[in-house]
Amino acid sequence: MKILVAALAFVAVACASDVLEFTDSDFASKAAQHELILVEFFAPWCGHCKKLAPEYEKAATTLKSNDPPVALAKVDCTANTEACSKYGVSGYPTLKIFRNGEFAEEYNGPREAGGIVKLMKSKAGPSSKNCETEEDLKKFLSVDEYGVVGFFGSEDDELAQIFKKTADAMSSELRFAHTYSKDVARKYKRSDEIVIFRPKKFQSKFEDNEVAFDGDVKESKVKKWVEDTSLGLCAQRGQDNASKFKTPLFVAYYDVDYKKNMKGTNYWRNRVMKVGKKLQGEGKAVYFAISNKEEMKFELNENGIDDISGDKPYVCARDTKDKKYRMEGDFSMDTFEQFVRDVLDGKVEPYLKSEPVPEPNDEPVKVVVAKNFDEIVNNEEKDVLIEFYAPWCGHCKSLAPKYDELAETLKDETEITIAKMDATANDVAKPYEVSGFPTLYFAPRKSKGAPKKYNGGREVDDFLKYLAKESTNPLKGYDRNGKKVKKSKKTEL
Repeated sequence: MKILVAALAFVAVACASDVLEFTDSDFASKAAQHELILVEFFAPWCGHCKKLAPEYEKAATTLKSNDPPVALAKVDCTANTEACSKYGVSGYPTLKIFRNGEFAEEYNGPREAGGIVKLMKSKAGPSSKNCETEEDLKKFLSVDEYGVVGFFGSEDDELAQIFKKTADAMSSELRFAHTYSKDVARKYKRSDEIVIFRPKKFQSKFEDNEVAFDGDVKESKVKKWVEDTSLGLCAQRGQDNASKFKTPLFVAYYDVDYKKNMKGTNYWRNRVMKVGKKLQGEGKAVYFAISNKEEMKFELNENGIDDISGDKPYVCARDTKDKKYRMEGDFSMDTFEQFVRDVLDGKVEPYLKSEPVPEPNDEPVKVVVAKNFDEIVNNEEKDVLIEFYAPWCGHCKSLAPKYDELAETLKDETEITIAKMDATANDVAKPYEVSGFPTLYFAPRKSKGAPKKYNGGREVDDFLKYLAKESTNPLKGYDRNGKKVKKSKKTEL
């Protein structure tokens, strides 16, 4: 019996959630108990809600111990229609921020744990924490995250004013604190300085644990310094901060886990850093990062790496032109260093996800794949209208017969190409950006670097009018308004 009770207790603890649950009857009273709270309105059958659930749970656990704590809650709209109707919920999941029980603002931020945590931390309290005592600052720095600290004589100091503006702008990304106490400054041997403190988990012999700003006292300079220094020689890169990294960037993907295996995580990171320190010491402009291979699995898949069962890091890179590279063979410091050097020297072929080039490709709608993209789309002899589609997309299927008809109508136009590409099976080159399907672009022959996104109608006449107006040279048989030009009758003599 004791074993059963213990087992049930274990299950209860294991299933315990840090996400609060609100209902119609208690929403108002429970929400009012929190100075700041994020509420998710969801439906149990919603796929997006199911995807969000584990990230929301992780964020709730992290924010529960924040200073000050931030609560996360959820409301099942299939069972609590009154609350969901009151706050205008029309889709799932909908997230809203409340302060002291009152609706404050819509949440339009990230949907993964790290991003939720960063954004909600920035909403809790001031952008920079005032540390009046040594104990205050010690507590601030005890959190295992980067800390940006300003040591000032008074809040009227020029550097203090710039620091405040920087904190206001960047508090959703990093933690800021400041002190005007001479005793605190003396303890940390600082005076009129902004200092970045690296958390213990990121400290290593390859870079300083504390870095002080020593540039021009300008807001733009301070902000850029904070951005660059907080990444350091080799930062942890996830979905929430991936866009912050410069290129050429070399990323080692493995079981990065600072909570469960700090020693193992830093074992590989230190090897990356040793190589990085050597190359940067030679004056090479190159950047490094580590990523959890499960969290960033989609990036490995984009580089043709599907089996990630190995223990050693997988390495992928992007250069300044956004071309992708992957390192072949097992990771070692020697192979890693050689790979970096070879990519920088242009000795490695970029990885290109592409379907085979179709042969023949003589239908009115030309089939584009990554390998023939330059040949067809970037052909400076022709204007190109290209559709990026997904095979499973219903809107793409509806467009297909009209797009075929358009191409058939213009098949005798020698200076314009109607094309399509499966964006799920081929890499889409910049500057083209595809976030939904279908996405269409018009690429004028002499402006291939600046294609125009097509946002017009989806009927054949809509396309004809657009192309007649935008084409470099007039379409044969159409005026600039897309109307057919009547052929003049020949006069018999």
